[in-house]
Amino acid sequence: MSLVELAALKRLPRHQYTDRATVRWIVANRPDFTDRPALRPPLRPASLRLLARSAVPAGWWAEARTAESLHGTRHAMRTAALAAMLAERTGLGEDETADLVLAAAVHDCRRLHDQDDRGHGRRAAAWLTERADQVWAHFHLTAAPHRVVRAATAIRLHDVPYSAFTSGDTADHARAARVCDLLKAADALDRYRLPKLSWWPDPAHVRIRPDVFDRLRATAFDLVVRSETARLAGCDSGHAVLRALEPLDLRELLA
Repeated sequence: MSLVELAALKRLPRHQYTDRATVRWIVANRPDFTDRPALRPPLRPASLRLLARSAVPAGWWAEARTAESLHGTRHAMRTAALAAMLAERTGLGEDETADLVLAAAVHDCRRLHDQDDRGHGRRAAAWLTERADQVWAHFHLTAAPHRVVRAATAIRLHDVPYSAFTSGDTADHARAARVCDLLKAADALDRYRLPKLSWWPDPAHVRIRPDVFDRLRATAFDLVVRSETARLAGCDSGHAVLRALEPLDLRELLA
């Protein structure tokens, strides 16, 4: 059965993998984006270099089966790309943008399954903090304590709804608000991959300007369709997303 059929029956398994029928269903339910045409803001070279390395090593995933699932490599890479686009649209500085893209690439790496894996953000934040030098080096960056705290805070809070913030969460968020809010928004924009319309992106759950969020919806939708189609055609996950990102001229960086 397809993921769409399983979702309708409330029988989705712990590990969920995109199938051809589900991609056809996504395409058939494309929203009407005519009032908010696709926006692909030009990205600075530093962001493009980070995206070219956003397929993180296989050993960084807590559960090998998750690397290819709905919360695996393709989701992480698309979230990183959308985060970079949001950073450009909101005027985020270069260091904060780098930390945001890095956080997006690993935000779900401690997931154990594709169901409601509570606490995976907290686990990923702790994992990142313990391996900061290794992770920043993978992206050809240098870890600094304040940057590690900023990225780890965004990762820890990405799976905590704003309405569920404790006083401690609110205090942590205030110290890294822009990166936290953009990671949550980028993660939300990639929800077009999910097999139920009610789970698709909803601006009510994010804290960025609605017009910025809306203008990236069509781009987010197209990234899902192109990358999932490429994966089903035989590309590995990393190259599937990079192929979907070709309009951003990533090919020059990979030559």
